[in-house]
Amino acid sequence: NNNSLIMKRFAFKMYLKPGCEKEYARRHAAIWPELKQMIKDSGVSNYSIFWDKETNLLFAYQECSKDGNSQDTDNVDPITQKWWDMMADIMDTNKDNSPVSIPLEELFHMD
Repeated sequence: NNNSLIMKRFAFKMYLKPGCEKEYARRHAAIWPELKQMIKDSGVSNYSIFWDKETNLLFAYQECSKDGNSQDTDNVDPITQKWWDMMADIMDTNKDNSPVSIPLEELFHMD
């Protein structure tokens, strides 16, 4: 029963390169079904990414039923690595092409 799972809220920010917002949105509109399924299978749901056009920051929010989240860089599967490699030209990335991703602290929540 999924309703009994304790969901953890997780928010983070990433950095989009200037002028790449339309390409970023286009690629996510065509997200690979196997990547989407893998993210779901890892316990992530209710996942949204927002763009702040004044700062070019991407703000992401997701709920996780397990300890991990979509930004974990340990034991990365080949599908995620391939996605990171494809996205590296339009985002600030680490040496392994994972997006530079900074967790955000929750200061307020209302159900």
